[in-house]
Amino acid sequence: MARTTNSDTLPYVESRYELGMLASQRVRDLNGGAEPVVDKGGDKMTVVALREIASGKLDVNAVRHEFVQSYKDAPTVADGAESLEIGSEDPLLREIDAELEATLADDEPGTISAEEAFATATDAE
Repeated sequence: MARTTNSDTLPYVESRYELGMLASQRVRDLNGGAEPVVDKGGDKMTVVALREIASGKLDVNAVRHEFVQSYKDAPTVADGAESLEIGSEDPLLREIDAELEATLADDEPGTISAEEAFATATDAE
């Protein structure tokens, strides 16, 4: 097939920005095992995705919906947990958490906060 241009895709997408987003989502789908709706030939997945959009055989609304959903599906924090990492089984992460908690607690006598140190330094000037 001849080279696909932006103008070939304009009837199916609203802008070049959207074309990039939809093509990238379709490439992820193709790399994930989705069947191409046009002949793949020896082309790279990016070219195949653009050719699919330009052919009109691809349901662009479904790809658009999938793109939006891919950014909505974010990991959530379980009820009562402060973050996704606290309580991890990884010993290194537990050690880092303990150091952070000790630093944040800052209950040791004789230590001053960064704000106090800055105030002391600016008063000395």
